Amino acid sequence: MTLEKLTKDAIALLKNLIETQSFSEEEENTALLIEGWFKEYQIPFKRTKNNIWATNKYFDESKPTLLLNSHHDTVHPNSKYTNDPFKAIVKDGKLYGLGSNDAGGCLVSLIATFTNFYAQDNLKYNLVIVASAEEENSGNNGLNSMLPIIPHIDVAIVGEPTLMNLAVAEKGLVVFDAQVDGTPSHAAHPNDNNSIYNTIEVLQWFKDFKFEKSSDALGDVKMTVTQINAGSQHNVVPGHVDLVVDVRVNDAYSNQEIADILQEQSPCSKITPRSLRLNSSSISINHDLVKAGIAMGRTTYGSPTLSDQSVLSCQSLKLGPGDSTRSHSADEFIYLSEIEEGIQIYVELLNRVIKK
Repeated sequence: MTLEKLTKDAIALLKNLIETQSFSEEEENTALLIEGWFKEYQIPFKRTKNNIWATNKYFDESKPTLLLNSHHDTVHPNSKYTNDPFKAIVKDGKLYGLGSNDAGGCLVSLIATFTNFYAQDNLKYNLVIVASAEEENSGNNGLNSMLPIIPHIDVAIVGEPTLMNLAVAEKGLVVFDAQVDGTPSHAAHPNDNNSIYNTIEVLQWFKDFKFEKSSDALGDVKMTVTQINAGSQHNVVPGHVDLVVDVRVNDAYSNQEIADILQEQSPCSKITPRSLRLNSSSISINHDLVKAGIAMGRTTYGSPTLSDQSVLSCQSLKLGPGDSTRSHSADEFIYLSEIEEGIQIYVELLNRVIKK
């Protein structure tokens, strides 16, 4: 096989993926398409729910293992599409369609890269590929569910659109439900403990609060109140106001530390994290993958967006063709040249790191 053939087949697979609905938790049919690739290339694979995974032919338990991962689920198309989101349209070098950029281009590029190395022996690393489900909704049956099933992972490349630059760190996420209390009453009577008025000072506290520790790669923790809900009718002062607070966590804090700080210091009556499992992630700037990427002319940066890196405990690098700013946008697209370049860079990167 040649990289030219792998690239041609990868683009064909991506077109089929675009034209097959695969919302989170509904990826059955795209999983079948990915199965078809491995059958065509005679690579043994396994399927766990809608996750498809395989190991390289000469897997050796005495060697460290490198995970290649991207996802085949998509968000729902937004209302501003002018193209059919489920039709793969090629125009002016762009491949349009839902999931083309996030993260179909990354996925098929990694599948092609894995296939290129599958039968090579005497590699420094084992390879495991997981084409995972339920990334977009951080579901229970995605990559997180695969970690007890696949071999132990020492380092990972997670395919998300980065313009093939090296995202050496990624912010984690904690969503909090908070409550501001007051005294319920009839609106016609005096009330010096109106929960809605009490919320003014609470909102100002969230706006002004700064977490002390910053990160070289990811900067400051970013905290944002994103939802407010209160009241049932015009003549009733509600007894409480509900807030939702979105916190993007840098690699200077664990999610638990963020929760402890807010529960100790925030002026809310109560504040509770929905989950603490979506952690920040990073890879050492001195890791061979990063050093090889820099030597190839790729730049490093910290990513503010969440991916399946958040469920990994090992070092991980986010790297893939496409541009993150196109993700979840109307008339989503990826350049065909980005896929071609992505496969070339993935293969050259691994040639520099995993071949003896």
